[in-house]
Amino acid sequence: MQIYPPDDPFLIQFMLGTFEVALRWYGVLIVAGAMIAGQWAANRAAKRGHDPEHMWNMVVFGMIMGIAFARIYYVIFEWPRFANQSWLMIINPATGGLAIHGALIGTALAAYIYTKRNNLNMIEWLDITMPTFMLAQAIGRWGNFFNQEAYGRPSDLGFGVVIDAPYRIPPYNDLDTYPASTLFHPTFLYESLWNFVGVGLLILIERRFRDVLRRGDMILFYAIIYGIGRLWIEGLRVDSLCTDLIGGGCGDSLRVAQIASIILIVGGVIGLWFNHARHIEEAVDVADDEGDNSEVVEAKSLFDESAAPETVRIEDAMLDKVNQTRPLTIESMPENKPKE
Repeated sequence: MQIYPPDDPFLIQFMLGTFEVALRWYGVLIVAGAMIAGQWAANRAAKRGHDPEHMWNMVVFGMIMGIAFARIYYVIFEWPRFANQSWLMIINPATGGLAIHGALIGTALAAYIYTKRNNLNMIEWLDITMPTFMLAQAIGRWGNFFNQEAYGRPSDLGFGVVIDAPYRIPPYNDLDTYPASTLFHPTFLYESLWNFVGVGLLILIERRFRDVLRRGDMILFYAIIYGIGRLWIEGLRVDSLCTDLIGGGCGDSLRVAQIASIILIVGGVIGLWFNHARHIEEAVDVADDEGDNSEVVEAKSLFDESAAPETVRIEDAMLDKVNQTRPLTIESMPENKPKE
């Protein structure tokens, strides 16, 4: 079974005089994913009593910072390719080259700046966005399909994506060795499906363990889930960023994304252990301060669903008493009442 991408990566492309107007499917899918995820994140924030406008502001700011840092990250590790290029070529993402780990850095920095300026708790807001962010990634990955990029090595599974010769990188552009019918691993599809599964896992964890989750746990679970998926998927790709600053299959050198994924996984596991060990220690300290016979105080979970205080009914007699004791106003004085 083969998957064949559209011949044209452009949704819109025409000349307006001497100016080219072009809109790529890649950009449409990234923006669409961000908007869908933003709406979901805003709803999640509102359900927890937060102003959803803050979420939309962070989505817009995060997109700008995320794209900028995704490009910076990519250029750094592909510098030999850009060393002799113009600055316009270097900063223009339309020429190809955005790295998701750079986008993670950019969006995290955007969240830090925005929450700091608005006196919000960054960790709490990031917890809210983690499932939605992974959804945006799952949708945006399909932009690689339209661009015929982010594909893997030739597949022997009888299933894969067809890549046209102009979009192949060496040695796969040799049609004698790798004919036009060659199927490649659709790593963009693998990662998209993995991210959809990750969304489901995060929501399941959030609902099943809501009584024990701590602030920051959703961020850490995201890091572990995404890191595991990207670690094995990256091993199939033929256009990876390599630690020897050369892109491609990387040969014997390590792939940058795999190192970053290992850091995410290890950091997530250690973070979860530290987050819960710290809360247990705090609870024990509280119990010790209250005496040996006191019960261990449970650390506050991420979700506070304690019942609201009961509404006290004010009896009619109490209302009459309040009315009798309220101060006189000019309107209520006898001499100011209208005569019959």
